[in-house]
Amino acid sequence: MHSKALYSYCLAKPGAVEDYPFGPDVIVIKVASKMFALLSRRDGQDNLALKCDPNYSEILRKQYPSITPGYHLNKRHWNTVILDGSIPEQEIRGLIDHSYDLVYKSLPKRLRSGSGGDW
Repeated sequence: MHSKALYSYCLAKPGAVEDYPFGPDVIVIKVASKMFALLSRRDGQDNLALKCDPNYSEILRKQYPSITPGYHLNKRHWNTVILDGSIPEQEIRGLIDHSYDLVYKSLPKRLRSGSGGDW
């Protein structure tokens, strides 16, 4: 899956917005001001950092060599996915969904869509 398609997939999530708090080289995608995805390029390779349940993180890191602990993030709760084509597109979409769901569920009820809250 191409990084532009991943970017579009992330932004299609309800309430998702892009931000650049770390400068122009890192696209941060948030819901209600909380990060759920970061797109960047390091060593000539596109990367996608995603929030992840710590137990699931360990499984993924063993299964895929291109999933590593979050670069410059909490390594227990974040993974960096090196977008080298080794992970199936559906798996990456599932990881984006998982990250978004973790962040969304942690939001106060008043901020979740359908609850009358503002993003």
